[in-house]
Amino acid sequence: MRESLLSLLWAFCTLLLLTGEVRGQAKVKPVTTHLSAKWTHTPLLLEATEYMREESTASFWSFAEAISQTDPVLYRDGSDKEIFAETLSVAGQFLSASQLRILKLSLSLRAYSPKIEMFSQIARDRGLPSPENCGAAVDVNGEVTCDIETMRQLVEKGTGTKPITYEVDHHYPGGENAKVGVVLYCELGSVEFQQFHQILKELVSAGKIDYILRHRVKNRSSKKVRLSGYGVELAIKSTEYKAQDDTKVQEDEERHEEDEEQEVEVEGFLFSKLESLHPEKEEELNQLRKHLEESRHEMAPMKVWQLQHLSMQAAQRIMSAPQDQQLGLFVHTAQNFPMLARSLVRIKVDEKMKREILKNQNQMSQHMEVNPSDAALFINGMHLDMDFTNIFTLLDHIRSEERVMGGLHKLGVTGESLSTLLQLDVSESTQEYGIDIRDSAIMWMNNIETDKAYRKWPSTIGELLRPTYPGMLRSIKKNLHNLVIVADPVKSTTADLIRLVESFVTHSAPVRVGLVMSVNPEESLRGYDDAGLAMLCAFNYVAENMAGREDSNYKALQFLIEVYSSTQEDVTVTDVTNMFKSKYPSIDLDDVFDEDSDYDVGRMLAQDFVEKAGITNLPQALMNGVPLPEKHLNVDEFEEVVLMEVMRATQSVQRAVYNGELTNSHDVVDWLMALPNIMPRLNERILNTKSSTYIDLTDTSDKLLNGISVEAFSTFKSPEMSAIIANSCHYITTKSEPAVRPLTVWVVGDFDTYEGRDLLLEAVKYLRESNSVRLCAIHNRDTATDTTKIFSRAVEVAQATLSPAVARQFLAKVLAKENARKILDGSKKWTDYEISGLDMEAFQSRLASLKEDVFKIHSLYCRKVLSIAPRIRTVVANGRMLGTLKKDEKFVQEDFGLLEKYVQSTYGEKITEVLDGQGDILPGDISDMLMKVTGVLQTKPLSKGRTTVPLRSEQYSVVKVPPKDPDVPAFDVVVICDPVSTAAQKIGPIIMVLQEVINANIRIVLNSREKHSEMPLTSFYRYVLEPEPQFSEGGELTAGPHARFTGLPESPILTLNYHAPENWLVEVVQSIYDLDNIKLESVEGGVHSEFELEHLLLEGHCFEQSSGNPPRGLQFTLGNIQQPVMVDTIVMANLGYFQLKANPGAWLLRLRQGRSSDIYSIASHEGTDTPTGSEDVQIILSSFKSHVVKVRVAKKPGKQNVQLLSDDNEESGGLWNSITSMPVVGPIIDEWRGLFEECYSLAKSLWLSTFSSSGGVEDEDETVNIFSVASGHLYERFLRIMMVSVLRHTKTPVKFWFVKNFLSPIFKDILPLLAKEYGFEYELVQYKWPRWLHQQTEKQRIIWGYKILFLDVLFPLDIKKIIFVDADQIVRADIKDLNNEDLDGAPYGFVPFCDSRKEIDGFRFWKQGYWRNHLAGRKYHISALFVVDLKKFRRIAAGDRLRGQYQGLSQDPNSLSNLDQDLPNNMVHQVRIKSLPQDWLWCESWCDDESKKTAKIIDLCNNPMTKEAKLEAAQRIIDEWTTYDNEIKTTIQNFKQNKSTQSEDSTSHKPHIEL
Repeated sequence: MRESLLSLLWAFCTLLLLTGEVRGQAKVKPVTTHLSAKWTHTPLLLEATEYMREESTASFWSFAEAISQTDPVLYRDGSDKEIFAETLSVAGQFLSASQLRILKLSLSLRAYSPKIEMFSQIARDRGLPSPENCGAAVDVNGEVTCDIETMRQLVEKGTGTKPITYEVDHHYPGGENAKVGVVLYCELGSVEFQQFHQILKELVSAGKIDYILRHRVKNRSSKKVRLSGYGVELAIKSTEYKAQDDTKVQEDEERHEEDEEQEVEVEGFLFSKLESLHPEKEEELNQLRKHLEESRHEMAPMKVWQLQHLSMQAAQRIMSAPQDQQLGLFVHTAQNFPMLARSLVRIKVDEKMKREILKNQNQMSQHMEVNPSDAALFINGMHLDMDFTNIFTLLDHIRSEERVMGGLHKLGVTGESLSTLLQLDVSESTQEYGIDIRDSAIMWMNNIETDKAYRKWPSTIGELLRPTYPGMLRSIKKNLHNLVIVADPVKSTTADLIRLVESFVTHSAPVRVGLVMSVNPEESLRGYDDAGLAMLCAFNYVAENMAGREDSNYKALQFLIEVYSSTQEDVTVTDVTNMFKSKYPSIDLDDVFDEDSDYDVGRMLAQDFVEKAGITNLPQALMNGVPLPEKHLNVDEFEEVVLMEVMRATQSVQRAVYNGELTNSHDVVDWLMALPNIMPRLNERILNTKSSTYIDLTDTSDKLLNGISVEAFSTFKSPEMSAIIANSCHYITTKSEPAVRPLTVWVVGDFDTYEGRDLLLEAVKYLRESNSVRLCAIHNRDTATDTTKIFSRAVEVAQATLSPAVARQFLAKVLAKENARKILDGSKKWTDYEISGLDMEAFQSRLASLKEDVFKIHSLYCRKVLSIAPRIRTVVANGRMLGTLKKDEKFVQEDFGLLEKYVQSTYGEKITEVLDGQGDILPGDISDMLMKVTGVLQTKPLSKGRTTVPLRSEQYSVVKVPPKDPDVPAFDVVVICDPVSTAAQKIGPIIMVLQEVINANIRIVLNSREKHSEMPLTSFYRYVLEPEPQFSEGGELTAGPHARFTGLPESPILTLNYHAPENWLVEVVQSIYDLDNIKLESVEGGVHSEFELEHLLLEGHCFEQSSGNPPRGLQFTLGNIQQPVMVDTIVMANLGYFQLKANPGAWLLRLRQGRSSDIYSIASHEGTDTPTGSEDVQIILSSFKSHVVKVRVAKKPGKQNVQLLSDDNEESGGLWNSITSMPVVGPIIDEWRGLFEECYSLAKSLWLSTFSSSGGVEDEDETVNIFSVASGHLYERFLRIMMVSVLRHTKTPVKFWFVKNFLSPIFKDILPLLAKEYGFEYELVQYKWPRWLHQQTEKQRIIWGYKILFLDVLFPLDIKKIIFVDADQIVRADIKDLNNEDLDGAPYGFVPFCDSRKEIDGFRFWKQGYWRNHLAGRKYHISALFVVDLKKFRRIAAGDRLRGQYQGLSQDPNSLSNLDQDLPNNMVHQVRIKSLPQDWLWCESWCDDESKKTAKIIDLCNNPMTKEAKLEAAQRIIDEWTTYDNEIKTTIQNFKQNKSTQSEDSTSHKPHIEL
C-alpha cells in the first residue's frame, strides 16, 4: 500500500510539473491570531501626512495644500481604496517611486497611527466640542470656537496667551513669532479643513497668527487598528508532565476571517483542482491526501545521529532549489522546521558547499566576530542587531538610506562613487572646540608658574613622562590645566562652584583657576542698583587694595565666598554691602558702589568674552578653553568631571612632549591656545546640529528666476524651488576665477534692516580670509507691507551683475555701519563708493530697472521652504539651515571661520576627495556638486560602523536575489544566518517583504552549524508583515494582517507566544482555547485568538543628583491635567530603572504625592517633550518605537538625611545617612548598614520571642495579601480552587494579586463574579520584563522569573507583606497564621523541602555536588510557597541583589534549572531565608504519608518518579479538591445562564491603576 501511494505521489508530482497546477481544496485546522491596537481606526490619509512631515515641513504643507485642492466629496463618500489611490497620487507629486513603496509599507504597518491617536488624545484633554457638532475646532489663545467669523474676531482681539505647543505640532511656515496662536483641530480632506485652512493661511501671511494644525478625526470607526510587525511562535511543549485541562471547550460557531480560507495546501498539493482535472482518479487522490495528512500529523522523535547535520542539510536543500525559489524555501524551512526535519535527514550534503561554509565562518569569525550559527544583518554595510532592531526602526533606517541614495542618484552620482559616499562618516565632529582664554576679561586666582605656593614643584615639562601611580595628578610648575568659571556672581548655583574652585587653589591642585563675572552691562546701573555689579565692584576693590600681592585676586575670591556664606538664597545688594562694611568699616560705601566708583570696571570685557565663547547658559566652565558639559556643572559632579578632564588633557600633553611638539622653550598656554581646536569664537548653532534643518537640493531643474513669475514659482514643489534659487545664485567670492569651494553659504535676511545688513557684512568680510567659501544673499523681506527698499535692491544688483570679487569689495564698503547710515540719510550716494572695476552708471541703471518679483520670489521661498517668517535671519551652509537667529543675536566673521573649519573637519575634505575622482564633473560645477552632495549626506543619521562582509567565496552557500531595477541604485543587503535558527524565522519574512519594497541586491550567507546534538528548532513561526495595505473587492480596507499556521501536526501540544517589540505590552483579549496547551487533535475546527496592544511602555532611568545613586523606592506617576495619576511605578536600584504604561498622547510625569514628593523634587530630565517655560515634565508618546527618559532628582532642603524606605517614626538622621549619600562609598556603606540591620533585627526578634509575650509580630495589617501566577486553563482552574480553599479557612479579609500578563480572557471575565460570590478583593498587576535583564524564551521560565525577580516593584509601597501561593495548592489552615509568622528579620521565609519520603532520595539533588557544598549545612527551600516582608525586602535591596545574581548566572544555559527556586537558594548567603515550619507545605513527592495529617497546605508538585498528570494527582491526593471544583463550575454556569438578567456589582472589586 505504502509503495503504491509513493508511486502515485511521484506520478502526480510529474503531472503537476507539467500542468503547473498545485491547487485544490482540503479542510484543515488552522491556528490563527491577530493583534489590534487599543484605539480605533485612524485614516490612512492622515497617516500619510505624518510620513510627509518626516520628509520635511515644506513637504507636509505642500501635501496638505494639494489635499485641500481635492474635492472633499471623495474623502467623505469614496471607498477606502479610492481614497488610498488618491493619497498615493498626491504623494507621488513629492516622492519618488521607491519612496512611495516605503510609504505603502509604513501605512501597512500603521506606523503613524499612534501619532494621529496622540493628537486625538490632546484634543480630548482640551475638552473640545464633539466632532459631530464641530467639524473644525479652533483654539485662539485659549478660547475655543467652531465659527470662522468668531475666530476672526478673537484673532483681532488678540488677548489671552498662546496655546502650549510641542515639537510634534505642525506650524504653518512664517507665523512662529506672532503673538496670537491658533490651533486648528480638524481632519485633512474635510470641507471644514478647506474653509479654515484658507483663512488661516491668509492670517499668517498678514503676520497676525501662528497657525498650528492638529489632526482630529471627524467620524471615528468602531474598528480597532490592526497591527503588524511582530512574530508569533507555536512552540512544541514538553509533555514530560501532563498539564492539560480536561474541561470540554464550547467551540465558537462564529467564523473568523482568518479561518475562512478553504483552499489549503497539503504538502504542496491542492486536491480540489486535481480532482477537477482528473475525476477518474478521485479514489486514489483521496487515499494520497489521507496519507499525507496522517503522516504530517505525527512527529516521531529523531535519533541523535539524525539531528547532527540538519543545519547543513537544510542549507543544501535551499541551495539545490532554482535561484528564484531559494529565498522562499529559506523562509519556509525556518518557519516550519519541526515538520520538515525528518525529510531533511536523507539529503546528502555537497562537500563543496560545506567547505565554503566553513571557510566563510572562519573568515567572519576572525574579522567580524560572527561565529557559526550567529546571525547578522547588514544594510549598505551598516550592522543592525536584530535582537534590538524592530521593523519600525528598520523602516526608519531604510527610509533615510533611500533618501540619501535617491538624492545622490538624482545628482548623477553612481557606481563606486555612490558607495564610497554612503560609507563616509559625516556625523557631528568629535572634535571639541575651545575658545582662546588669553583674554583680559579673565581674572586669574593663581599662576602655577610664578606663585610661591608652587615653588618646590619641578619646572621641566619632561616630568610628564616620569612614571607615576595610576590616577595620580602631576605637580609640575606649568599652567597645563586652566579652568575658567564664567558665572553670574549673585546666583546660588554659582556659590557652590566658586567654593569648589577656591578649594582647588587652597589645596594646591595643579589647576590654574580663572573667573569671569557676567553682570548686567547696562551703563546707567550702579553697584547699589544691581547685586551682580555690587559683587564685581567689591571684588575689584579687594583685589586692588592688595595690589602687588600675587594672591590679590584669590583674597577677593574669598570675600565673595564670605558673602555666599551669609545667605542661602541668591545674593542681594544688601548682602554685599553689609559684608563689605563689616570687613572695611572705614571705607565709604559710595566710593565703591556709587556711580563714580573707580571699581566698576570689566563689565564690557566680560560681556564680550561671554558672547565670544557662545555661552548662553550660566554658569559655564572651560578647561583649557573647551566648555565642560552643562549637566555636570553641579556641586556633586563638578570635581569628578574636572579630574577626568585633567587626566585626559595630561595624556594628550604627554604625547606632545614625547613627540617633541612641546618643550621647555614653549609657553605652555600659548602652545595650548595654538592647537587646531581653539577658535577665536564658539557658536553652538554651528557645533550642534540639533536646531538645524536640511534643504532638499537634489532637484535637477535647470530653470532660472529670469522669466519665472511669482505665481508660477508658487506652484513648484519645494525641491524645484531650491534648485531654481541655487541655479540663480551669482556667488560672491574673494577671487573671480573658478575654484573648488567646499562651503557654500546662503545668508538670509532683510538687508534693509540693520540686523540683516550686519549679518551680510560679516559674511562678506570673512570672504577676504578664505577663497574656499562662496556667498549668496537671499532676501527675506515682508513684500506684503514693504515699500521699495534701496539696500535690498543694491545687494541684488551687486551679486547678480558684478564680478564676484568686485561685488565683495563694493558690498564691504556700502554695508559698513557708518556708510549705510549716510546712504540712508541721503548724505552720501552710491557714486561716493565707486571702486575699481565697477561701472557705476550701469550699476545705477540696473538698480532703477530691477523688478520687485525677485524679492517676492525669495520671500515666498523663505516662507514655503525655509519655513521662516519675514525679516527673520538665518544662515544656510551647504543645505544645512542653522536655525533662526534671534533679533539681538550676532553671527560674526569669526563664526563663519568656525563654520568653515567645522565643515572641512567633518565632511568637506572627504567629499571633495571623492568627487575629484569623478572625472565627468567640470571644475566649475564641482562647488555646486559639493553643496548638493553635502546637503544630501548631512541628512544621513547613521554614518559609523559600515563594513564589508569578508567572504572567502559565495558560489555554493549564498542565496542571491538580484535587484529588480538595474537602472536605480540598489541597497546592498547581506544576511548572515543559520537557516534553522530563531533568527532565520524572523529575518526571512522581513527580507521577503523588503525585496518587494526596495530595489536591493540581497545576499543570504548560510551560516550553518556543522553538527547538532539536539533539535535546533522546536517551534513554528510566522512574522506578520505585508508590503502595503490590502483592500476587499468592494474597496474597503481589509481587517488587516494576521498570523496563520496550517498543516500543523495534531498530536504535539503547542504553546502560542507573541514576539512583539520590546516596548509593547500585549495580552490576549479573546480566545476560548487554552493557548498554552493547544492540541489540534482535540479541536473540531481551527484555533483562533485575538490579542491587543494594551499599552506602550515608557521606560526611564532615575538617579539622585547629589550621589548619583538610584533613589530606591521612589515613585513616579503618569497622567494628564484632568487625571494626574493614571499609572504609577517604583524605581529599581538596578540602573535606576522604572517603567510606566501609557498609550499615545501627551502625559505629565510627576513624583507621587506623599513621601516621594515630600522628600524629592525633579532636578533635570532628558528625553522629554517639555515646552519651554513649563514647570511640568511632559512626555509625548506618538510612535510604536521605544521611548526612554532620564530623570535626576534632588532632595528638598531639610530632607538631605531622610531615607525614602524608612518609616517616619524611624530615626532618619545621623552619620549613616550622611555617609550613604556619598557618591562612591555610599553604596558600600549602605550594604554594610543593611547587614548590620539584619543582625540587629535578628537579635531583636530573638529577644522578643524569648522575653516578650507578644513575640516579634509587628502591628498587623488586617488584610492578607496573596500573590500567585498562573498560565493555561488547567492552572487557572487550580488557581480558582486555591483561592476558594484560602477563603474557606479564614475570616480575615483577603486580597489576591495576579500577574495580568499570563491570564486568559476567560479567567479575567469570571474574576469579578468570583470576587462577588466569595467576598474577596483582587488586583491585576503587570510588569514588562526589562530589556536589559537577560531574557528567557521558554514561557515556564518566564513565569518563574516573575515569581521572584520583581517582588519589590510589582506591589505598592503600602503593602508591607505578601504571601506567594502556587496555583496548584489547597489550603487547609488559616492563611492569617502564615502571614503572622515571625521572619526573624529575614526579608522572606520559605518552607524547606521534605526529607521524609525516603524512596525519592535519589532525586534530592541538593544533597550532593554543588548544592551540598554551597548550602554548607543549610536547607534547600521550595519556591511553591513563601512569605515576603516587602518593607525589609526593599530596604536591603533584595530585589536588586536577586536580579544582579540572576543576570550573571542566567548567561549560562545550564544554570538556574529551576529559576524561581535555585536563585533564592543560591543567594542564601547574601539574602537570608527564614525556614518556615514544615507543616505549612506538604507534597506527596517529597513528604511521607504520615506528615500529611498535620499539613496546612497541600501542593501538587510534580513526581519525578511517576510523572503523574496534575489533574489525576489532584483528584487522588486531595479529597476536597473535586468538591471545590464542582462548586466553582456550578457558580460559573449559573452566572452564564443568568448573565442577561444579572447586573454587575463591582463593589467587591476595588479597581486599581495597575503598577
